[in-house]
Amino acid sequence: MEMIDCPSPNFDDRALPVTMVVLHYTGMPDCQGALDRMTSPEAKVSAHYCIDEDGTVYGLVDEDKRAWHAGKSYWRGVTDINSASIGIEIVNPGHEFGYRPFPDEQIASLLPLLASIKDRHAISRGNIVGHSDIAPARKDDPGELFPWWELAKRRLALPSPTRDLIDPYWTDAAFLLALERFGYDVSDPLKAVIAFQRRFRPDLIDGIIDGECRAKLLALLLPRPQ
Repeated sequence: MEMIDCPSPNFDDRALPVTMVVLHYTGMPDCQGALDRMTSPEAKVSAHYCIDEDGTVYGLVDEDKRAWHAGKSYWRGVTDINSASIGIEIVNPGHEFGYRPFPDEQIASLLPLLASIKDRHAISRGNIVGHSDIAPARKDDPGELFPWWELAKRRLALPSPTRDLIDPYWTDAAFLLALERFGYDVSDPLKAVIAFQRRFRPDLIDGIIDGECRAKLLALLLPRPQ
């Protein structure tokens, strides 16, 4: 894969092995602005990779180093997400500057990059997540327009369950316990539910725990052949 080196000074040493990938959108008007910010020492933010809308891939931080992309976050018991993850910034204006679908060229570059990272570090599909999954109270990215199904088709992310769904009729409290067991920080219950919906039911993001949400979460928690 062709990659343009765009080194960032914003990194330090890992304290944990790599066990996850976090996908972000840049949330800035254009790619150059995002690259400028991630390579500015004053900004103190970075990622390992950045993918422009035309599919150009930029390498900013070596994978063996800890990039600064996740902020305060949590997933499946891990709180130092930066130490445990590879961060990929995907150029998109985001909700603040005119959120729009991710171009085919961009996703076509993401897929082989993600596959190589997943294989290299033996990362499970359940640990390929969005920024909103690990920081539901703070973040919305990569958002409801991100094509998770394209990743899931290639076993690069968990699919949203759609077949043979069974509503377990959990109480809301039981749903939140199950959501925490799945991996989410549920300290802000409404934001946690919204993050789950944004990821697994993007056509209806209302923060309401309904039968479809319960059934999808139950299916995600049930063991499946790998």
